[in-house]
Amino acid sequence: MTHRLVAREVARRHQLDELFPELERDTKQSTTEAVDPNVTQPYLPEWDDLSRLFALCRLRKVTTVLEFGCGFSSVVLAHALSLNSRDHGGSVRAELRRGNAFELHVVDDMQQYLGITKQRLSRELLQFVTFHHTTVAMTTFQDRIATHYEALPNICPDFIYLDGPSQDSAVGDVHGISTRHTDRLPMACDILKMEHFLLPGTLILVDGRTANARFLKTNLQREWRYEHDVDGDVHYFEMIEEPLGKWNRRQIEFCLGPDWRAKPLKPDYSKLVS
Repeated sequence: MTHRLVAREVARRHQLDELFPELERDTKQSTTEAVDPNVTQPYLPEWDDLSRLFALCRLRKVTTVLEFGCGFSSVVLAHALSLNSRDHGGSVRAELRRGNAFELHVVDDMQQYLGITKQRLSRELLQFVTFHHTTVAMTTFQDRIATHYEALPNICPDFIYLDGPSQDSAVGDVHGISTRHTDRLPMACDILKMEHFLLPGTLILVDGRTANARFLKTNLQREWRYEHDVDGDVHYFEMIEEPLGKWNRRQIEFCLGPDWRAKPLKPDYSKLVS
């Protein structure tokens, strides 16, 4: 079975396709659609991406998610966290130290898309999600021009999903340079600024944004393992330092297992479809 068919089978077996209705949309894209600020209609669900997110959250027993950008992914992440809370909530609350257990924090600058995402969430799933509306601005990170969100939630995520902001969102410029140009690329530095607060075992998934992923890879300072899934057009970063103490060690052993560094970064879909 091909990867795409397996991903679709994960979506079917775990009823991801029942979380929201299919939307009618012309899927033909122009060469500039991805960077065209005039394109405001949401894309259809991409089951490869959504099944990957669901599998990562479920198989890693993720407790706290920070998502840059919002959309169908937010619904699937909230659903996965709700299942993790159902299956592991008692153990996590009794045995681990997680201040924001089973919470998804969504950061976006576009109020319109935040509103659409809220409408897609059921009342049950809304209780797992906190939305943060904030501005994106041009900035620098160690004298390198980038973008950042001006306000972030004060949480310690064990999973970060980078799929925003739009390169056209950033206000201002640095020495005349801005991402608001068709030939520019997304270049967010938010993760770099918070890196030293992250715990060993943290996973970052970058959706597309290869230039931004390379920027992260070049500037991250702690011990990470990295993998670029070219076919899936995603980038994985996992912090593989020794645990910081007994609480971090407990979390790693409970969520990831004792052999976590040897496990593939890509999710093993067979564990969800067998």
